[in-house]
Amino acid sequence: MIAFFEWLNQVKGELAALGAAGLWASASVIYERVGEKIPPLHLNLVKGIIASVFLVITFLIQGQTLPVLEPFAFWMLVFSGVIGIAVADTALFAAFNFLGARRTLLFKVLTAPTVAVIAMIFLQEKLTAIAWCGIVLTLTGVAWVISERVADTATKGRFLVIGIGWATVSTLGDASAAVLSRAALAQNSIDPLWSTFVRLNSGSLVLLLWMLWQKSAIKLQVLKSKNLFLVIALTAFFSTYLGIWLQQVSLKFAAAGITQTLSATSPLFIIPIAYWLGEKISLRAILGVLIALSGVALLFGVK
Repeated sequence: MIAFFEWLNQVKGELAALGAAGLWASASVIYERVGEKIPPLHLNLVKGIIASVFLVITFLIQGQTLPVLEPFAFWMLVFSGVIGIAVADTALFAAFNFLGARRTLLFKVLTAPTVAVIAMIFLQEKLTAIAWCGIVLTLTGVAWVISERVADTATKGRFLVIGIGWATVSTLGDASAAVLSRAALAQNSIDPLWSTFVRLNSGSLVLLLWMLWQKSAIKLQVLKSKNLFLVIALTAFFSTYLGIWLQQVSLKFAAAGITQTLSATSPLFIIPIAYWLGEKISLRAILGVLIALSGVALLFGVK
């Protein structure tokens, strides 16, 4: 039993990444429907504000005060929030408009190896051969599952080029943001809860200024519906508050490349949700999950 708890402590970063992936997968199903009533940018800002409120409540309950952050770590987290939440997520929504969510998710699988390469160059994080095999297997399984879901999607010419451009911006933004967070968290005793708060507010502030600059009215009238507001609040709690918190925990205790690979397993969690909603699950999807899980097993075995 003691050995089991020691193992859990050793792989807490990897477990946090998988937890975040599961939460984001569940939330995507809800956000897809809520997004029909609220523009993506506005929804992104609203859920960020709600999640920040949950963080403040958590700080008050725990009696935490604002920690003294080293300037380097603070600005790394600020830039991570701006790039990852404001820029990358906005580019992601734009990619959805041109490629569709399924093709975009397939392209976004490239985020994990991009993170591993950037971290290797700038943070000198060297992964073992077993870790790289785990990354390849996991991404192969995820890509195989997603590619089946996008087989009937047709995108032509100019729209395809523009969509790939936005997806590339989102991928590079997410990868850069993950490495920046890793740089801030790995060498400092920053509570992941506070790093989440800094990132969320930095990204939300830029989104707000962006909308004001565009003279875009923030359409909050839809939140007059108590049921809709409750759905957004609960989803923001699990996906943004808990999800980003778990992501920051994973980046603090695991290598950036491994963390991003495990986070990229979100589409796999969609399969049981789809089955629960009555969708038929193919043998190919099941095999893809098994391939990805074998890669995850290798990543857990790295330690």
